Amino acid sequence: MRDTVSKATLREFDLIRWIRQEAPADDRVLVGIGDDAAVVRNRDAATLLTTDLLVEGVHFDLGKASLADVGWKAMARNISDIAAMGGRSSVAVMSAALPRGFSEEQARELVRGALACAAEFDVRLVGGDVSSTQGPLVLSVALLGDTAGRPPVLRSGARPGDAILVTGTLGGSILGKHLRFRPRQAEGILLGERYSPHAMIDISDGFARDLHHILEESGVGARVWASQIPISDEARRAARESGRAPLDHALGDGEDYELLFTLDEADAARLLADRPFDVPVTRVGSVATSGPLVATPEPRRASAHRSRDRQGAVPRRTGRSVTVAARITTSEPRPSGSGSRSVTVAARTGPLAATAALVLPDGTEKPLEPEGWEHTA
Repeated sequence: MRDTVSKATLREFDLIRWIRQEAPADDRVLVGIGDDAAVVRNRDAATLLTTDLLVEGVHFDLGKASLADVGWKAMARNISDIAAMGGRSSVAVMSAALPRGFSEEQARELVRGALACAAEFDVRLVGGDVSSTQGPLVLSVALLGDTAGRPPVLRSGARPGDAILVTGTLGGSILGKHLRFRPRQAEGILLGERYSPHAMIDISDGFARDLHHILEESGVGARVWASQIPISDEARRAARESGRAPLDHALGDGEDYELLFTLDEADAARLLADRPFDVPVTRVGSVATSGPLVATPEPRRASAHRSRDRQGAVPRRTGRSVTVAARITTSEPRPSGSGSRSVTVAARTGPLAATAALVLPDGTEKPLEPEGWEHTA
């Protein structure tokens, strides 16, 4: 951990020595804080690496958040990223640009928050950097993790017919959750070990946008049931203040840091029956075929499985395009759980574009856009 903070602001070498004393080490850390680089032991052949940046006025407001909250959030965001790959976090480095006039006690409070989160999730802080700035407080954490020999869960593995599920509840994080959330590390690891998710992401940008990240990377579409979105109490409070619908907040607020993932139908049913987590898991929709899609209710009686149409045409992906000769009929469960209905998906030749449809409680559908989505019902 190096330093370039003015001595007039704080005694930076004293701060570094204090951090070195406060940051515990174990057998993963061969050389920790004090050298130009840390030396760490890899627990796995494949190493996960992530980094995240927090900027005062963008990601936090010091008028509403303590410095310990900011430190916690900086560490937790990275742990959440590793968890979304089905991994366990291991070692971290943290760098900060401290505003001029920042005291050593303020710096310690910031670090204490980060160390508290690290200790909670068995992460070791092994180094970083500190500097001064005439601008706002800026904090960055980089973190290593691993999946204990399992393949990491990517965003690109979702398949047509998969169930779409989410942990916890969504929306209203600005009322406090975004500062002191608990990364779903245990849930991500257990999903990887027992249920083989095809794709997964942590919800930082908002449910709608992060779902689209999966759809775009996987080259698929989706149908989401509005009535099944797990709306948080905070989203309802935020809705009373904003005048917008609670569903609006659940779909678009972001910084929920819940896991959004896809499983095949059998594994999804097993997960929902097992209830292995302390937080709820909700099925919110299904993955559909890729390409520019228009989903419309099909009046015919639903079949029990996805089928080809009479012409037998199915989508054929060529590079980043999809060519389709006819229609595909899929069977989807009703949100109420009372049977199912058939949905005809019409696709045309064109650039690969992930499309999601939101099924409203009255059965009507509207596009679920990645951003700028509004629900006024």
